[in-house]
Amino acid sequence: MIFTMTKIKLLTIAVIGLLFINIGILAFLFLHKPVPPPDRPMRGEGPKNIIIERLHFDKEQVAQYEKLIEQHQQSLRELDGQIRMIKNQLYSTLANNSNTGKDSLQAKLGEIQKQIEAAHYNHFNEIKKLCKPEQLENFNALTQDLAKFFAPGKNLPPPPRD
Repeated sequence: MIFTMTKIKLLTIAVIGLLFINIGILAFLFLHKPVPPPDRPMRGEGPKNIIIERLHFDKEQVAQYEKLIEQHQQSLRELDGQIRMIKNQLYSTLANNSNTGKDSLQAKLGEIQKQIEAAHYNHFNEIKKLCKPEQLENFNALTQDLAKFFAPGKNLPPPPRD
């Protein structure tokens, strides 16, 4: 009887200890806010601020760049709307069991994606035109990172340290 009491006490102490450790870990995870390293951009920064910083735009260039962004976003919104509409049409062919028009709708989606990529390319061409001659070297370095800006789920590259 004495032997079983010590096992029960030992197990009780172990369970209570593990419970406190779990509570401590959960408290740490919920209360601790990770701080990004200073050389990494915050998630809300986005490509806009990185481009401004890496190209060393002045106030006038920033104002022109913001106008370009508005135009670019408007054209992308229109193309995204077309994609949604065509995808609705495409997936509605599943209900008909006929698949009539499936290929042409998929081709339209491909064409719109091509237009989106052209819009991105033209947008960066316009940004290049904003650059002063001394900024073109920075722009050329930036072009090496452009694909990373638009890769889904990827972190943006940090701006270079001067």
